Amino acid sequence: MSHPEIHRSHRVGWLRAAVLGANDGIVSTASLIIGVAAASTSHEGILIAGVAGLVAGAMSMAAGEYVSVSSQSDTENADLAVEKIALEQNTESELVELAMIYEERGLDSGLAMQVAEQLMAHDALGAHAREEIGISESASAQPVQAALSSAGTFTIGAALPLIVAWMITGDQLITFVALSSLIFLALLGGIAARAGGASIVVGATRVAFWGAMAMALTAGVGHLFGVVA
Repeated sequence: MSHPEIHRSHRVGWLRAAVLGANDGIVSTASLIIGVAAASTSHEGILIAGVAGLVAGAMSMAAGEYVSVSSQSDTENADLAVEKIALEQNTESELVELAMIYEERGLDSGLAMQVAEQLMAHDALGAHAREEIGISESASAQPVQAALSSAGTFTIGAALPLIVAWMITGDQLITFVALSSLIFLALLGGIAARAGGASIVVGATRVAFWGAMAMALTAGVGHLFGVVA
Protein backbone atom coordinates (compact mmCIF):
# COMPACT_ATOMS: atom_id res chain seq x y z
CA MET A 1 0.00 0.00 0.00
CA SER A 2 1.48 3.34 -1.05
CA HIS A 3 1.84 6.27 1.33
CA PRO A 4 2.06 9.48 -0.71
CA GLU A 5 4.22 12.12 0.91
CA ILE A 6 3.39 15.81 0.97
CA HIS A 7 6.08 17.98 -0.59
CA ARG A 8 6.00 21.76 -0.67
CA SER A 9 9.01 22.69 -2.79
CA HIS A 10 6.77 23.38 -5.80
CA ARG A 11 5.27 26.28 -3.86
CA VAL A 12 8.55 28.14 -3.45
CA GLY A 13 8.23 30.35 -6.55
CA TRP A 14 4.76 31.81 -6.06
CA LEU A 15 5.02 31.69 -2.27
CA ARG A 16 8.18 33.80 -2.26
CA ALA A 17 6.65 36.43 -4.56
CA ALA A 18 3.36 36.52 -2.66
CA VAL A 19 4.91 36.76 0.80
CA LEU A 20 7.47 39.33 -0.33
CA GLY A 21 4.75 41.48 -1.90
CA ALA A 22 2.36 41.36 1.05
CA ASN A 23 5.14 41.86 3.59
CA ASP A 24 6.53 44.87 1.74
CA GLY A 25 3.04 46.27 1.35
CA ILE A 26 2.31 46.15 5.07
CA VAL A 27 5.74 47.26 6.27
CA SER A 28 6.38 50.06 3.80
CA THR A 29 2.89 51.55 3.92
CA ALA A 30 2.52 51.27 7.70
CA SER A 31 5.98 52.76 8.18
CA LEU A 32 5.21 55.58 5.75
CA ILE A 33 1.93 56.37 7.50
CA ILE A 34 3.55 56.30 10.94
CA GLY A 35 6.49 58.43 9.80
CA VAL A 36 4.22 61.04 8.24
CA ALA A 37 1.88 60.99 11.24
CA ALA A 38 4.82 61.42 13.64
CA ALA A 39 5.71 64.60 11.78
CA SER A 40 2.32 66.04 12.87
CA THR A 41 0.83 65.98 9.38
CA SER A 42 -2.93 66.38 8.88
CA HIS A 43 -5.10 63.26 8.56
CA GLU A 44 -5.76 64.06 4.93
CA GLY A 45 -2.03 64.35 4.26
CA ILE A 46 -1.40 61.01 5.97
CA LEU A 47 -3.98 59.27 3.78
CA ILE A 48 -2.63 60.87 0.60
CA ALA A 49 0.88 59.72 1.51
CA GLY A 50 -0.43 56.22 2.20
CA VAL A 51 -2.28 55.95 -1.11
CA ALA A 52 0.73 57.31 -2.99
CA GLY A 53 2.93 54.76 -1.24
CA LEU A 54 0.54 51.96 -2.17
CA VAL A 55 0.47 52.86 -5.86
CA ALA A 56 4.21 53.51 -6.11
CA GLY A 57 5.07 50.39 -4.18
CA ALA A 58 2.81 48.13 -6.22
CA MET A 59 4.28 49.40 -9.48
CA SER A 60 7.80 49.13 -8.12
CA MET A 61 7.20 45.53 -7.01
CA ALA A 62 5.70 44.60 -10.37
CA ALA A 63 8.52 46.21 -12.34
CA GLY A 64 11.21 44.76 -10.09
CA GLU A 65 9.84 41.23 -10.24
CA TYR A 66 9.27 41.41 -13.99
CA VAL A 67 12.80 42.62 -14.71
CA SER A 68 14.38 40.17 -12.28
CA VAL A 69 12.48 37.11 -13.48
CA SER A 70 12.84 38.17 -17.13
CA SER A 71 16.60 38.20 -16.65
CA GLN A 72 16.38 34.71 -15.21
CA SER A 73 14.22 33.62 -18.15
CA ASP A 74 16.70 35.11 -20.64
CA THR A 75 19.53 33.19 -19.00
CA GLU A 76 17.55 29.95 -19.08
CA ASN A 77 16.67 30.41 -22.74
CA ALA A 78 20.30 31.14 -23.61
CA ASP A 79 21.43 27.99 -21.82
CA LEU A 80 18.78 25.94 -23.59
CA ALA A 81 19.87 27.33 -26.96
CA VAL A 82 23.48 26.33 -26.24
CA GLU A 83 22.37 22.87 -25.13
CA LYS A 84 20.21 22.42 -28.23
CA ILE A 85 23.18 23.14 -30.50
CA ALA A 86 25.35 20.75 -28.52
CA LEU A 87 22.76 17.99 -28.88
CA GLU A 88 22.57 18.53 -32.63
CA GLN A 89 26.33 18.59 -33.16
CA ASN A 90 27.59 16.20 -30.46
CA THR A 91 24.82 13.72 -29.76
CA GLU A 92 27.08 10.88 -28.61
CA SER A 93 29.12 12.99 -26.22
CA GLU A 94 25.93 14.48 -24.78
CA LEU A 95 24.61 10.95 -24.26
CA VAL A 96 27.76 9.98 -22.40
CA GLU A 97 27.57 13.18 -20.36
CA LEU A 98 23.99 12.43 -19.29
CA ALA A 99 24.91 8.83 -18.45
CA MET A 100 27.80 10.07 -16.28
CA ILE A 101 25.40 12.30 -14.36
CA TYR A 102 23.32 9.25 -13.46
CA GLU A 103 26.44 7.29 -12.56
CA GLU A 104 27.41 10.03 -10.11
CA ARG A 105 23.97 9.67 -8.56
CA GLY A 106 24.49 5.99 -7.86
CA LEU A 107 23.50 3.99 -10.96
CA ASP A 108 25.93 1.47 -12.44
CA SER A 109 27.34 2.36 -15.84
CA GLY A 110 25.15 -0.03 -17.84
CA LEU A 111 21.90 1.10 -16.26
CA ALA A 112 22.95 4.74 -16.41
CA MET A 113 23.52 4.44 -20.14
CA GLN A 114 20.14 2.74 -20.64
CA VAL A 115 18.36 5.48 -18.72
CA ALA A 116 20.21 8.19 -20.66
CA GLU A 117 19.39 6.54 -24.01
CA GLN A 118 15.69 6.22 -23.20
CA LEU A 119 15.36 9.76 -21.87
CA MET A 120 17.17 11.25 -24.86
CA ALA A 121 15.00 9.24 -27.23
CA HIS A 122 11.92 10.67 -25.52
CA ASP A 123 13.05 14.29 -24.97
CA ALA A 124 16.78 14.93 -25.25
CA LEU A 125 16.65 18.68 -24.58
CA GLY A 126 14.27 18.27 -21.66
CA ALA A 127 16.47 15.60 -20.08
CA HIS A 128 19.62 17.73 -20.32
CA ALA A 129 17.76 20.84 -19.18
CA ARG A 130 16.68 19.06 -15.99
CA GLU A 131 19.79 17.04 -15.21
CA GLU A 132 22.63 19.19 -16.54
CA ILE A 133 21.36 22.76 -16.25
CA GLY A 134 18.77 22.33 -13.51
CA ILE A 135 15.81 23.78 -15.41
CA SER A 136 12.44 22.08 -15.08
CA GLU A 137 9.15 23.07 -16.66
CA SER A 138 7.42 23.55 -13.29
CA ALA A 139 10.20 25.80 -11.97
CA SER A 140 10.89 27.82 -15.09
CA ALA A 141 10.85 31.60 -14.84
CA GLN A 142 7.47 33.27 -15.45
CA PRO A 143 7.93 37.07 -15.42
CA VAL A 144 4.30 38.13 -15.89
CA GLN A 145 3.03 35.78 -13.20
CA ALA A 146 5.68 36.97 -10.75
CA ALA A 147 4.96 40.64 -11.51
CA LEU A 148 1.20 40.29 -11.08
CA SER A 149 1.57 38.20 -7.95
CA SER A 150 3.92 40.69 -6.28
CA ALA A 151 1.88 43.75 -7.28
CA GLY A 152 -1.39 42.15 -6.21
CA THR A 153 -0.17 40.96 -2.83
CA PHE A 154 1.62 44.27 -2.21
CA THR A 155 -1.65 46.11 -2.83
CA ILE A 156 -3.54 43.84 -0.45
CA GLY A 157 -0.86 44.20 2.21
CA ALA A 158 -0.64 47.98 1.82
CA ALA A 159 -4.42 48.35 1.97
CA LEU A 160 -4.56 46.90 5.50
CA PRO A 161 -2.71 49.69 7.40
CA LEU A 162 -4.22 52.25 5.04
CA ILE A 163 -7.75 51.20 6.01
CA VAL A 164 -6.82 51.42 9.70
CA ALA A 165 -5.37 54.91 9.15
CA TRP A 166 -8.56 55.95 7.36
CA MET A 167 -10.73 54.73 10.27
CA ILE A 168 -8.64 56.15 13.12
CA THR A 169 -7.83 59.82 13.60
CA GLY A 170 -5.93 61.85 16.16
CA ASP A 171 -3.21 60.74 18.55
CA GLN A 172 -4.32 57.10 18.48
CA LEU A 173 -3.58 56.68 14.77
CA ILE A 174 0.07 55.72 15.19
CA THR A 175 -0.68 53.20 17.93
CA PHE A 176 -3.52 51.53 16.05
CA VAL A 177 -1.62 51.38 12.75
CA ALA A 178 1.48 49.96 14.44
CA LEU A 179 -0.36 47.31 16.47
CA SER A 180 -2.67 46.23 13.67
CA SER A 181 0.24 46.04 11.22
CA LEU A 182 2.23 43.86 13.61
CA ILE A 183 -0.78 41.55 13.90
CA PHE A 184 -1.11 41.44 10.10
CA LEU A 185 2.60 40.70 9.75
CA ALA A 186 2.51 37.94 12.35
CA LEU A 187 -0.46 36.34 10.61
CA LEU A 188 1.29 36.62 7.25
CA GLY A 189 4.48 35.08 8.61
CA GLY A 190 2.53 32.27 10.24
CA ILE A 191 0.52 31.52 7.09
CA ALA A 192 3.63 31.54 4.92
CA ALA A 193 5.45 29.24 7.34
CA ARG A 194 2.46 26.89 7.45
CA ALA A 195 2.26 26.78 3.66
CA GLY A 196 5.97 26.05 3.46
CA GLY A 197 5.95 23.45 6.23
CA ALA A 198 8.14 25.51 8.59
CA SER A 199 7.62 26.61 12.19
CA ILE A 200 4.64 28.96 12.46
CA VAL A 201 6.00 30.67 15.58
CA VAL A 202 9.41 31.32 14.02
CA GLY A 203 7.86 32.58 10.79
CA ALA A 204 5.48 34.93 12.58
CA THR A 205 8.11 36.23 14.99
CA ARG A 206 10.79 37.13 12.46
CA VAL A 207 8.36 38.95 10.16
CA ALA A 208 6.84 40.91 13.05
CA PHE A 209 10.28 41.78 14.44
CA TRP A 210 11.58 43.35 11.25
CA GLY A 211 8.27 45.11 10.70
CA ALA A 212 8.47 46.62 14.19
CA MET A 213 12.04 47.78 13.51
CA ALA A 214 11.00 49.50 10.28
CA MET A 215 8.05 51.26 11.88
CA ALA A 216 10.10 52.37 14.89
CA LEU A 217 12.82 53.86 12.69
CA THR A 218 10.41 55.74 10.43
CA ALA A 219 8.50 57.02 13.45
CA GLY A 220 11.79 58.38 14.81
CA VAL A 221 12.60 60.05 11.50
CA GLY A 222 9.12 61.56 11.24
CA HIS A 223 9.26 62.85 14.79
CA LEU A 224 12.72 64.34 14.21
CA PHE A 225 11.72 66.20 11.06
CA GLY A 226 8.45 67.26 12.67
CA VAL A 227 10.37 68.86 15.52
CA VAL A 228 12.85 70.51 13.16
CA ALA A 229 10.06 71.92 11.02
